[in-house]
Amino acid sequence: MACRFGFMIAILATALAVPATHAQGAPEPVGVWQTQAGDARVKISKCGGGICGVVVSLRDPIDPMTGKPQVDNKNPNPSLSSRPIIGLPLFSGMYPVAAGKWSGQIYNADDGGTYASSISVTGESTLRVEGCVGALCGGETWTRVRR
Repeated sequence: MACRFGFMIAILATALAVPATHAQGAPEPVGVWQTQAGDARVKISKCGGGICGVVVSLRDPIDPMTGKPQVDNKNPNPSLSSRPIIGLPLFSGMYPVAAGKWSGQIYNADDGGTYASSISVTGESTLRVEGCVGALCGGETWTRVRR
């Protein structure tokens, strides 16, 4: 199956909002972001004391093999493998570790794995998403989507 997101966190490596800020003035990633390859858009919002990210659209929402919406068919848990990619939570517990940086776990629907990850605001319209498996790390830059 074709790569649905264009990012292979750790292998090869978010309502739209004006950038919000912490009380200290550090930027937050709240809003909708497009992956580096442009195949998915992820809505990042505040949740609990951290941030959450959910897939809100795909460039190719229909699986050409089935003619139906893309599903999480690489998930090793059979009870999750038929859930739609649109609406899929990629991360739900990223917590601040420094100004403009969050850390936690991220799910990669391209391979069904969950990886140690960090998200850093690198500019008003750019976000660096990185992940690691052991010492092997990689990432990509996401771009803020504006209306």
